[in-house]
Amino acid sequence: MAEIVLLDGGMGQELVARSGEPPTPLWSTQVMIDHPGLVREVHADYFAAGATVATTNTYAIHHDRLEKFGIDDRFNALHTQALAEAASARAAHGSGRIAGSLGPLVASYRPETHPPHAESVAKYAEIAGMLAPVVDLFLAETVASLAHARAVLEGAMTAGKPVWLSVTVDDEDGSRLRSGEPVADLVPIVAKGAGAILANCSAPEAMAAALQVFKGFGLPFGAYANGFQQITKEFLKDNPTVDALTARPEMTPALYADFALRWVGMGATIIGGCCETTPAHIAEIARRLRAEGHAVV
Repeated sequence: MAEIVLLDGGMGQELVARSGEPPTPLWSTQVMIDHPGLVREVHADYFAAGATVATTNTYAIHHDRLEKFGIDDRFNALHTQALAEAASARAAHGSGRIAGSLGPLVASYRPETHPPHAESVAKYAEIAGMLAPVVDLFLAETVASLAHARAVLEGAMTAGKPVWLSVTVDDEDGSRLRSGEPVADLVPIVAKGAGAILANCSAPEAMAAALQVFKGFGLPFGAYANGFQQITKEFLKDNPTVDALTARPEMTPALYADFALRWVGMGATIIGGCCETTPAHIAEIARRLRAEGHAVV
């Protein structure tokens, strides 16, 4: 039996749901501003469910997003708050690792908006430097193109912590990135220093094709899928809100765990959940892993 790293599940959607307020273009960042302590509560619930990694609520804390709403002066403070809430939850739990989330610049799922390489590297290096004193590793999330992968890996590696690169793949063809580029073309990029290769924020059905490609990378690999019905055209416009996306009511903890255990059967050793997965989904995965004799580490 294998040792499986169990990531947490969705943070942004969980925060929006718990806040009881309409989502805004600032998404999880706005909820963290309005409800101090709620991020810590979500982290704590994931640890209690069996997750061994807490992913910081820093996915959307980027200058380009904050500037649109006149709050870029809070850039440092927001990162500090997100780190403190994750660290507090881990301390209370008594174990676990913290992954510093590095989300896409400008917009998710839109590789055409990715800034030029040098600009992107500098922005990622700035954030990585701020997160490094607290986190155990970086999780570069929802990477939609080869250019994005090159930039975030180069920027994050300046901070001296392991970098796990996680790409978002086409929902109908998991062997391709959202950009349309082949997942296999990531090989020379990850060879420059990635500690693991994952796929995230895509349909669970698409992950097997991505994992099949990852098998040849010579790295630990895994997946954490979302529970959206589809990525709509409305969400791909400027300044979207997550209510442009619809959750899949059939994606219960049991059904999602079925997918996750199949990924483990393919050799995945890092699994978890993305948007629209909850502590209940992670708890079911943890239960099933242990029932099959795997060690959750």
